[in-house]
Amino acid sequence: MHAFVPYEKLSKKQQKEINRKKRATWGNVNPVTRKVENAKAYNRKKHQRRMDEDGAGAFLMRRAG
Repeated sequence: MHAFVPYEKLSKKQQKEINRKKRATWGNVNPVTRKVENAKAYNRKKHQRRMDEDGAGAFLMRRAG
């Protein structure tokens, strides 16, 4: 049986091991704080679409005849 040694008197390595065992994992939760984007604010990346990418005005065919 091991003798009881107070936490403060343990070596740094042993303290780190005890601390590591006490820590819980976040599991599937991502702890990064997020905020909702302002819908009214201009988003440069969103408005880079060109008008002809929707396919409606890409090719206009004229009837021969």
